[in-house]
Amino acid sequence: MTDVRNLLAALDAFDGHWQPYRVTRVNDYDIKVVKVLGDFVWHTHPDTDELFLVLSGELTIGLREDGVEREVVLRPNDVYVVPRGVEHCPRADVETAAVLVEPQGTVNTGDAGGELTALLRDLPPS
Repeated sequence: MTDVRNLLAALDAFDGHWQPYRVTRVNDYDIKVVKVLGDFVWHTHPDTDELFLVLSGELTIGLREDGVEREVVLRPNDVYVVPRGVEHCPRADVETAAVLVEPQGTVNTGDAGGELTALLRDLPPS
């Protein structure tokens, strides 16, 4: 994957929500694009941080840590890293496009599993 990739064109290449597509890799990390709408599932990634970069829309990430709940709201061009082991639940009230950066093999639903667990797919070459 050494071609120049345009993130907006990558997002236009698919429909559907909560299904990440790998745009490229850097070292042992996948760079993914995803469209989200509605509620996801509460989950953790015990062994890795997870980076969210919002391109359009608005993403609310619910967080639970040490018995405390809070929310982080991301708007276009905002970036946030959910620390490893922190329970979180993304939600979007409007269709939102985001970039995710995670180690290769990271499952989108973390330790929760369930029907929203997605197989990572590569976008076709542009």
